[in-house]
Amino acid sequence: MRIKDISPENRPRERLQREGVHVLSDAEVLAVILQKGTKEENVIDMSNRLISKYGLDKLSDLSLTELQAIKGIGPAKAMQIQALFEVNKRHNLSKQNGEPIKSAKDVYKYCSPKLNGTDKEHFMILHLDTRNRVIKDEIVSVGTLNSSLIHPREVFKSAIKESANAVILVHNHPSGDPTPSKEDKEITQRLFEAGELLNIKVLDHVIIGNDDYYSFNEKK
Repeated sequence: MRIKDISPENRPRERLQREGVHVLSDAEVLAVILQKGTKEENVIDMSNRLISKYGLDKLSDLSLTELQAIKGIGPAKAMQIQALFEVNKRHNLSKQNGEPIKSAKDVYKYCSPKLNGTDKEHFMILHLDTRNRVIKDEIVSVGTLNSSLIHPREVFKSAIKESANAVILVHNHPSGDPTPSKEDKEITQRLFEAGELLNIKVLDHVIIGNDDYYSFNEKK
């Protein structure tokens, strides 16, 4: 069925204009963004197929190459889909700017949009002011954590430059399981001790998983 064969009152764009975007299903919202389907499949059916097969969570993790491997998705549609999820990610981050970090859960909410979906471990430092608001976040290492990659000099260099009152250490586990490894524990102890020597408070080390997190501070 072609879009023009659907009665006007049931088309996504007309419904959005008449009733608001909140009445649309996930597939209809995606259809409005993608605009057009193919000769074999209208954009609503295409959107339903994508969401049924991948779900919004997995769809958001696909690379441009992976998206273009899906039937009916060319370069333009692949970029539209990635841009959709990137706007959503940046919107969520913008709402958190200026809010103080009060708990490991706040760290998870701030960092998971930045770190989830990556296929490598990223070690990030949050620099905080005296009210525990994020001055700056910085990724200091990418790859499996070990003591040779995570050196206190690199971790605290930016904190000193930014005159941070405190820092929070953060890294992700691409496996989705935030349980700390032996190496994680050793690095955490080393960096907490280095912070004490430099008189820079290390408030926590939070490991980000898919739907959960691990806080060294909360597990003391």
